[in-house]
Amino acid sequence: MPQPSLETTLADRTTSDRTYEIHEVAELTGLDPARLRAWERRYEIVQPIRHPNGYRAYTAEQVALLRAYARLVEAGERIGNLAKLPRDEVLARAESRQLDGSPMGALLDAVKSFDRDRLEALVAQQLSLRGLKGFAHDVVMPLAQQVGDLWVLGKLPIAAEHLASEVVLHAMKGGLRVSRTGGPVAVAACLPGERHEWGFLCALAEAQEAGWQVHYLGADLPIDDVVEAAWTRRPAAVALSSSDPGRTRELLPQLLDLPARLPPRTVPVIGGGGAEAVADQLRERGYRIGVGGFTL
Repeated sequence: MPQPSLETTLADRTTSDRTYEIHEVAELTGLDPARLRAWERRYEIVQPIRHPNGYRAYTAEQVALLRAYARLVEAGERIGNLAKLPRDEVLARAESRQLDGSPMGALLDAVKSFDRDRLEALVAQQLSLRGLKGFAHDVVMPLAQQVGDLWVLGKLPIAAEHLASEVVLHAMKGGLRVSRTGGPVAVAACLPGERHEWGFLCALAEAQEAGWQVHYLGADLPIDDVVEAAWTRRPAAVALSSSDPGRTRELLPQLLDLPARLPPRTVPVIGGGGAEAVADQLRERGYRIGVGGFTL
């Protein structure tokens, strides 16, 4: 099953009342919209909210459940047979399938058992073996998917999710502090109110692999502070992330003003699910959208 892009994961997007349009669900599950509609119509696996305009709105729990079905179908099972099974059996089989032959089993076991020392050792081992970009792609994103799914499905307590985030994000941030010689500078931060960092840090790892010197300022940073840091560092790019479309729309006036406040020749780059709905307006002001904006 295709992984979500480096800039967005269910773990990064999940809030208590967040819903997802069908194109977002397709991105997060690897299922095209036609198949999603067919599964809804034929098997009633999930029943999304239907708005008066006909648009479907899926909950985070429904997205996670659809991803479990997709994982099993990709492995060769038939959706018609799976639809007859109890929900918990489908989830257990999908989790087992996901963990076979990967480092995820040991990592997830350490998360579930609150074994911080073991989790830190496993994370350090995988980072050493794979390098930062490989670690982001092959370990962090799949683990984020697993942790996000299990949490929204009620299979993982919030304390375990917090432990996973603290250990993994600490490792990612440490990796971004390595190899800062040569290459253009990028100053990066999450927008005000944004605390989801998994996908953004993975995108920054990819930028670093491409030759950028990444200076990550952190989550939930006021835009005025981003501007101040940009004038201090004079970077080639300022990278921002937002997972929440509603919050991004609230900040849109400030975002549209930002390019004119940056130093000359500093390019604004923005990514995350929250930027998608206003991407055209941002492009008109000179923003580059997504990881592809880190062109040298």
